[in-house]
Amino acid sequence: MTSVEFQSVSKSYAIYHAPEDRLQELVTLNRWKRHRDFWALCDVSFEVGRGETFCILGENGSGKSTLLEIVAGILPPTAGTVAVRGRVAALLQLGAGFNPEFTGHDNVYLNGALLGLTARQTAERYPEIAEFAGIGEFINRPVKTYSSGMVVRLAFAVAIHLDPEVLLVDEALAVGDYGFRQRCLRKVHELRARGVTILFVSHSASGVKAVGDRVLWLDHGRVAGLGEPNRVVADYQAAMADKDSSYRRRHLELGEAGIAGAAEAADRIPNIDHRSGDGRAEVVGLAVLNGHGQPLEMLEPGSRILVRISVRANQDVEQPIVGFLLRNQLGLDFSGTNTAREGCSLPPLKAGSVLTVDFSCDLPELYAGSLSFSPMVFDGTLGDSSTCDWIDHAIALQMGRFASEVYGYLHLPCRVEVNARMRQEPAEVGRLVEKPGA
Repeated sequence: MTSVEFQSVSKSYAIYHAPEDRLQELVTLNRWKRHRDFWALCDVSFEVGRGETFCILGENGSGKSTLLEIVAGILPPTAGTVAVRGRVAALLQLGAGFNPEFTGHDNVYLNGALLGLTARQTAERYPEIAEFAGIGEFINRPVKTYSSGMVVRLAFAVAIHLDPEVLLVDEALAVGDYGFRQRCLRKVHELRARGVTILFVSHSASGVKAVGDRVLWLDHGRVAGLGEPNRVVADYQAAMADKDSSYRRRHLELGEAGIAGAAEAADRIPNIDHRSGDGRAEVVGLAVLNGHGQPLEMLEPGSRILVRISVRANQDVEQPIVGFLLRNQLGLDFSGTNTAREGCSLPPLKAGSVLTVDFSCDLPELYAGSLSFSPMVFDGTLGDSSTCDWIDHAIALQMGRFASEVYGYLHLPCRVEVNARMRQEPAEVGRLVEKPGA
């Protein structure tokens, strides 16, 4: 039985060049068309079976959020038919339905009523909701006094505990602190095991492969791929790599200066949590690549990776050292290296010059958590150096699961041999221990 069904669904928005154009259309009863149609979705068809985890993948602006809003009943389709069977809980804009004047307690009951629950049913779930949110006495204070993180906690706790039959998740798991995100993921996996239908929107190919049964790839509102996760994700990543290559070639043809003109340079930093250093040199790009030079979405145990770091000198740097630090999901400084540690002496950097360093690393069998890469550049030696630039958590990647269980943080390469004496038959062992003359 299907939980969600789309048949040739399209959604358009009217785009006006100026506010008065909208007024002219209203005055003429739409006889004068003063807008252009933007099609967020074009002829999209698919079915999601009951208990299936269905992922939607695509770039920003591809129509992913619009699709979920149509499933949730927030938006009507312009064309086509939509059928949704079962109670829907939507983790879209967490907290958007809260009344800021009400307390957290009152908003729990309000959301329960909106989802069709009686006051008694909500009361039965309330203790678990309050415990999961973990906001303490603030549950009895007005929501307008909450921090954004507290609103997220309460909104997720409410949505996840109201026994949804269809769960819509739009990158909602990317918010909140690490501990709360892990708690949310465990709850989502629990609902999945109970047979709840999940529609999951994400930009992360690794996340899609980890949880999805099937994947829908949207490109400018159209279906570019639909099917088994590994195949669709591979096609999506190949398309993104081609797009990036075209971008690089276009800039090279235009003759732009800087690191975009360096064929083997990393030209972007995905994330910056914190940055420190004197600024005499700076990290301008970080990439984690596979053996074919393609960006990685997930780390595979036992594989070889290439960590590419590009730095630019803002002033002369006499003894540059480039390196990176790995942190695990608990924030533990797990491992790290740099050019000086590896015995690679870099030439002095002149102001305005760009240098790219590649670190080729063999990954051990690590616990299936996440690892973040923090790149850095120093001036000096291993024993005496000054920090020019250090970027915390520039890239975070999930470690895939190994074929067997990993206990602790990593599995040490190990060879096992059974002692030859212990393999002897019991009778033979008995003769060995008999005293002489017995």
